[in-house]
Amino acid sequence: MSNAYEVNFDGLVGPTHNYGGLSYGNVASQSNSQASSSPKEAAKQGLTKMKALMDLGFKQGVLAPQERPDVDALRSIGFTGSDAQVISRAAKEAMPLLVASCSASSMWTANACTVSPSADTADGRVHFTAANLNCKFHRSIEHPTTSRILAGMFVDPQHFAHHPALPAVAQFGDEGAANHTRFCKSYGEPGVEFFVFGRSAFDSRFPAPQNYPARQTLEASQAIARLHGLSDDAVVYAQQTPAVIDQGVFHNDVISVGNGEVLFYHQDAFLDSESVLAELAEKLARRGANFKPVCVPRDAVTVDDAVKSYLFNSQLLSRADGGMLLIVPEECRNNSNVWNYLQQLTNGNGPIREVKVFDLKQSMQNGGGPACLRLRVALKDTELQAVNQGVIMTPSLYDTLNVWVDKHYRDRLSENDLADPQLLVECRTALDELTQILKLGSVYSFQLA
Repeated sequence: MSNAYEVNFDGLVGPTHNYGGLSYGNVASQSNSQASSSPKEAAKQGLTKMKALMDLGFKQGVLAPQERPDVDALRSIGFTGSDAQVISRAAKEAMPLLVASCSASSMWTANACTVSPSADTADGRVHFTAANLNCKFHRSIEHPTTSRILAGMFVDPQHFAHHPALPAVAQFGDEGAANHTRFCKSYGEPGVEFFVFGRSAFDSRFPAPQNYPARQTLEASQAIARLHGLSDDAVVYAQQTPAVIDQGVFHNDVISVGNGEVLFYHQDAFLDSESVLAELAEKLARRGANFKPVCVPRDAVTVDDAVKSYLFNSQLLSRADGGMLLIVPEECRNNSNVWNYLQQLTNGNGPIREVKVFDLKQSMQNGGGPACLRLRVALKDTELQAVNQGVIMTPSLYDTLNVWVDKHYRDRLSENDLADPQLLVECRTALDELTQILKLGSVYSFQLA
């Protein structure tokens, strides 16, 4: 059997990184609404994490940002004239819509799509379905460009299959890999794909949260499993606890994270945890895997602690010695309950042996931690070789991207700056150069016109 790897493709933070407070239900996003941001610092914090993981020996890639402001989206809702006039009219008549069209939330590539490795799929290819993200207007406009970028990264149809986003209606609300985890004995062997949903669109037996929206539906998860050719024996569905959604757990990756044979989760993460864990253990056992759930008790870390620190929005990575490395944001060290728990965790005999802390404040203030910033793609040797090598992180690419950020990004950005038509010119100039650096071809609307 050929070698296989989990490759983390991190999102480059876009030039319009701003705190618009656009995501109702995302406590961090809302609490920092309209504060000034630093696009340059945000991009460099992300690049620093990418390089650090590359230096530790992990396979690392880059996923390009969206074109922002999205003038096409503004035109589709009635703003007319030149690009500059469209931006000016939107700023004057509907500033919230201009802010939405400038969102840099695509940096959270855990929401970009759902990926099923070739070992799990009926046709033996790696399958991608771009997320429709239709719960939020500012995110629902991403998937056409996301699909083109993914197609520019994973080009070879012999190895890769791409599906369009699901129908953009509430019944098929799909938030991508933020609600999807894959367990396996090793990355190249058949695994079990774990889909977590917030509500059912058609089955009233499933309770729903009362305060905040449940973004992922059971029906969307089932549709993706069908599209990807997954067998029933390779899939487990679980519902998030509605009460934790109402406490700010808008995606499953805010309350649990999994990798290999390990699920690191909060005691209150799932409805009917006992049956969910039993089904995962049974199906993994059929694949020769030994399921290792690690439950964080509510007495040690509350849901509020988890939301504020983003303990579970961490990266769980397999070390060469068989232990697990947990990548957490600085906010975990600043929360005494969380930090005390992590010290006990790594001092024990469990699978998680090490914690590394990263400063991702620019991302965290907008409601996304380390896990949000990366898309996980399990690839066999031949598949990794078939990936567009321009998007694979190397020391040279890291240096090139830092120079690119210094050249094109602003140090500070406030909401009023979004009305500056020059920002669109700066963004397009930067992205046109980026597509050449990453060898993506023409993936943006302005390049296709």
